[in-house]
Amino acid sequence: MNLPQRPSCQFLIIDDDPGIASFLVTYLRQTCHTAESLTDGFETATWLAHNDCEVIIVDLKMPKVDGITLTAFIREINAFVPIIVFTGMGYDEQHMHAALRAGANGYVSKNLPIEQLYCVLQRVLATCQQRLRRQKTTEPQTALAGAA
Repeated sequence: MNLPQRPSCQFLIIDDDPGIASFLVTYLRQTCHTAESLTDGFETATWLAHNDCEVIIVDLKMPKVDGITLTAFIREINAFVPIIVFTGMGYDEQHMHAALRAGANGYVSKNLPIEQLYCVLQRVLATCQQRLRRQKTTEPQTALAGAA
């Protein structure tokens, strides 16, 4: 019996805890994805200028730049990349709403088992990809200038 192949995605993990970042990168690579990590949010702009990714996972509480500010900054660079805010603070409603207002597509607790986190990541990615496809098909087609 052949299992269906999952499409491979490119993930960027931004978390000041190198152990958590390394764990997520290892797990995502084991599930046939590409994953890189940054432990300093200030490196994000440079990394994004030279690399591609399809999903960004941002830690909420970091010492130099918090996840909400970083999410808003990433949104200015890329309006479409799915951003998941990842937090060890649990489901704090105030932080969750602030992250969503800043442009996050999801808010996930670090306390979830890794398999549940992975299901949330896949679901958010699928939703964002579907929304992007829908936007592309509803955009008006521009006329070709100078066409004969």
